[in-house]
Amino acid sequence: MEKFVQLTGVAAPLRLMNVDTDMIIPADYLKTIKRTGLGAGLFASMRFKDGQEVADFVLNKPAYRQAKILVAGDNFGCGSSREHAPWALADFGIRCIIAPSFADIFFNNCFKNGILPIRMPTEVVDRLMAAADNGANATFTVDLEAQTIALPDGEKIGFDVEPFRRQCLLNGWDDIGLTLREAGSIDAFEAKAKDGQPWLWAS
Repeated sequence: MEKFVQLTGVAAPLRLMNVDTDMIIPADYLKTIKRTGLGAGLFASMRFKDGQEVADFVLNKPAYRQAKILVAGDNFGCGSSREHAPWALADFGIRCIIAPSFADIFFNNCFKNGILPIRMPTEVVDRLMAAADNGANATFTVDLEAQTIALPDGEKIGFDVEPFRRQCLLNGWDDIGLTLREAGSIDAFEAKAKDGQPWLWAS
């Protein structure tokens, strides 16, 4: 998993509550188990109509086409538990989502896929949303080590992340990475098992 230490990029304002995973990545795109290429389908039902871009959708606006941060409303990522949702966001280039609240499964899936979801009070999200309205000038710096968001005017806003999740993102540890950290112990256990119960290992 790609490490998340510090991220500087344009923040896009998505003024919607209850953005569900079907809105994030429609079911038509769930036929693949590859994590790449899904960015093309991100918010497809809102980004496109009759095969054409919807000009007033935020991520179609020139200033936000390369957005790396999304500022959104309450209950982001609700709906089905599809892991394709964070895959699509990451493939598009979005590595951080700021919202007052997230659906639990989506929230957990973000951390496992290199995306930092930040919960903040509604009044703070409203301020960040207003700052994100400044288009290409809405460049935020999210520092996970310091746990701060630096706004274009220099103001820094602190946020909290569970220590274990923070360490996993800083080091790029997904579930497989965490398991491989114990590779020495696993190898030692298997070697001992082969000596004590060789019949289990006979081919």
